[in-house]
Amino acid sequence: MFSPITLDALRTLDAIDRRGSFAAAAEELHRVPSAVSYTIHKLEDELGVTLFDRSRRKAELTPVGQLILQQGRQILTATEALTALARQAADGWEVELRICIETLLEAEEVYALIDAFQSLQPGVRIVLSEEVLGGAWDALNSDRCDIAIGASGEPPGQGFASHLLGQVEFVFAVAAGHPLTTLPQPLPMAALQAYPTVVVADSSRHLPGRSSGLLDGRSRIVVPSIARKIEAQRSGLGVGYLPCHRIQQELREGSLQALTLAESRPPVPISVAWRNDNSGKGLKWFVSQLRQLQFDSESGALIRGD
Repeated sequence: MFSPITLDALRTLDAIDRRGSFAAAAEELHRVPSAVSYTIHKLEDELGVTLFDRSRRKAELTPVGQLILQQGRQILTATEALTALARQAADGWEVELRICIETLLEAEEVYALIDAFQSLQPGVRIVLSEEVLGGAWDALNSDRCDIAIGASGEPPGQGFASHLLGQVEFVFAVAAGHPLTTLPQPLPMAALQAYPTVVVADSSRHLPGRSSGLLDGRSRIVVPSIARKIEAQRSGLGVGYLPCHRIQQELREGSLQALTLAESRPPVPISVAWRNDNSGKGLKWFVSQLRQLQFDSESGALIRGD
């Protein structure tokens, strides 16, 4: 059904209300007062309602006029936002940029970059997600994200680009007072058999899931993230490897204790990764910034390279 409430009519109604008169609104809209009056009279006639109380010296909206203006301003705001998005997209900037962060990393390390980017291009909507193990590559491969920070291991196929950030160091850790802390080190693998391993579930939805730091033949407690894994091991539910930079406070406080095993776990390389066919300006900005950073395995921070 055709509606007589046009964007031009809403802009005219808004200007009259803000400026307080038809003449002042006409000046703002660069029209003659008769054109403004005609727009309002036409709208009133087609709607069959009175929008302004003309018994007063100052143009005042009737209750119906106030209702239309209140809702109309939301339409005007949405239209302006849509116009800005269209111009933004035409200029090569994404409407939305999806960033996934591997659970090994703290999200706070990415916030400074997002803050700087928002100052540059506040119109781009940033969506953060967390992935585990092969989940970062899976998210890129299935178009659930545009850029993965902290992706571990090799890409699942062709069409991806990446930049090495560094390596994550791991330590085998148990809760304070755990029976394993009383045994001589390095601990033989057989000494671990009586205790469940806490593992983080791979978040891949389509690609084959990966395992990390598992000890075959052991019972397992599966958790959704590194943060939950740290909590579980600190509470004594199980044992396992943890990223060194994520448990520095727990080690200092003594709530977790690092132990040496006869078979150590090698560091895990992590990268920033993206699809080759993504040419968005937002993606390019983040990639250029991340290429200048390196992962510090001790602090867990992304720091400027030499």
